[in-house]
Amino acid sequence: MKLRTLLYFLCICFTLLTVSCSQKPSFYNKYTSVFKIGDQQEWATKEFNDQNWKPILRYVPDGQVFWSRTKIDIFEDSDSLRPYGIYLHVYGEYEVFWDGVLIGKNGNPGQEATLGKVGKMWTTHSIPIDLTKKGTHVLAIRTSLYYFPDHLRISGLKIDTYDDLLADRLIETSYMHLFAGAFLIASIYFFFLFLSNKKEYATLIFSICCFLFFALIFAEFIKAYMAIHYSMHLVRLQIINVLMVCISFLIPFYFSTQFPFPKRKLLLIIYAGLLLYIFLSRHIIELTSNNMALSMLVFSFVIVGYGVYKKRKGALLVLFTLLLSVLIGAVTPFNKSIFSGFTFILLGMFYLLSLRIKEQRLAYENSLVQSTRLRLELLKKNIQPHFLMNTLTSLIDWIEEAPKKGVLFIEALAKEFDLFNQIENKTLIPITQEIALCRTHLEIMEYRKEINYSWEEEGINYEEKIPPGILHTLLENGITHNLPLEDNSITFKLTFESNNDYKCYTFLTFAAPINHETTKKEGTGLKYIKARLTESYNKQWDLTSEPMNNGWKNTIKIYC
Repeated sequence: MKLRTLLYFLCICFTLLTVSCSQKPSFYNKYTSVFKIGDQQEWATKEFNDQNWKPILRYVPDGQVFWSRTKIDIFEDSDSLRPYGIYLHVYGEYEVFWDGVLIGKNGNPGQEATLGKVGKMWTTHSIPIDLTKKGTHVLAIRTSLYYFPDHLRISGLKIDTYDDLLADRLIETSYMHLFAGAFLIASIYFFFLFLSNKKEYATLIFSICCFLFFALIFAEFIKAYMAIHYSMHLVRLQIINVLMVCISFLIPFYFSTQFPFPKRKLLLIIYAGLLLYIFLSRHIIELTSNNMALSMLVFSFVIVGYGVYKKRKGALLVLFTLLLSVLIGAVTPFNKSIFSGFTFILLGMFYLLSLRIKEQRLAYENSLVQSTRLRLELLKKNIQPHFLMNTLTSLIDWIEEAPKKGVLFIEALAKEFDLFNQIENKTLIPITQEIALCRTHLEIMEYRKEINYSWEEEGINYEEKIPPGILHTLLENGITHNLPLEDNSITFKLTFESNNDYKCYTFLTFAAPINHETTKKEGTGLKYIKARLTESYNKQWDLTSEPMNNGWKNTIKIYC
């Protein structure tokens, strides 16, 4: 429900953004711009005949001056209180003429080599009221391109009331910076969430994507409050493209971790190669972002579609967010649709992450329940009626026949219960404590069954910790399912070895098995051991149990 509410909220915000930033009913009709190399002042006049000018110029060397002329139709006279203005996005340093009248200047055209870098890429100029009567007018721009002689084009031209031109840019920038701030906060939050659990790489990927999205918005809209000279504009575009490469790879990579598919590594390598090819290809630099965004959408659709086919949880909703981003891209300009589309995609990623966090929370709650159950099981194992009854019966006999040994029996029994009381709430205990528990239990069972039990150790690292009761349970199984040897003895031996890959405990029982087939069956004891190992080591362990000459062998491997 919360995610649905958030989706509705963002839809409303982007609708408002589209309405507020969309172009109002135009007051003009822009014709094709024409260009000519040279510098004559009469080229600015409205009456000049430019029929021989070229619609395209490829290259202007040595910072030469060139002119462009564009015819514009005004359909309504301007209001005296709301004069028209013109917004320009032009490469170069230039002067702006409207019907032969200079209305604005940006830098020093023709003098860039001597006077240095002056001016900015995006400018807004007010047009005098007496020059915006209904009819056809001419916009002439005198330009020089000393630093990028092959970027001869007017990338943006918009006419509206002067106040609206200024206000629209502020409104557009304010909306986008709200989203940028939201994603920056999300990035920081999920990064700290990752630091609390460094195994959750999906959280880190989502955090990085949010930060890159914040940086992309910042790089795109930095023009609103910082004067960028056209010579630096290419650097800005390259930064945007680098960010796009990272985002376009990380989003499908994230989906691939949530919806794994065959030959994932190979396909991701091929996709990364495709993105690098697009990034390094020599073509109009603005198209690079478009091509990478398209590649990202196609690859993401394939991955999420596979997830839907396999009926993976959350895949259908993520597919819906991808379709929404495509729909937005079809009805809005690229510089707006790329941000709104990415927002919906990131919402889909956030939804998958929330499902993962929910599963982890449920798993944690289950582990708490399991841990409580295991503690109760451990306690129950040692206060079960038949154990107490048999022990008390043996104790009565010893007190009657040999009071001094009866006292030692009582002390051993008290020591075992004291040890159980110390470890019942622990997940891991020192190996020394577990060995002490085993030795005490053997001492009790020796009084009960009058069999010579002995305990041996080899290679034990007394700094290690293990789950409580697992060696004690193996010891109980060895006592229960085996008979003494001919000399009325049963020997238990614990060995330990470790390397860079795993730690291994080997528990040997030297005795005469009662029945191999019975011993192979998994009883309550082995279930308890497996549950304890899973609680402490997840799936990074292995337990084997097999017969050997004169006894039984149990091996526990804990992988590093």
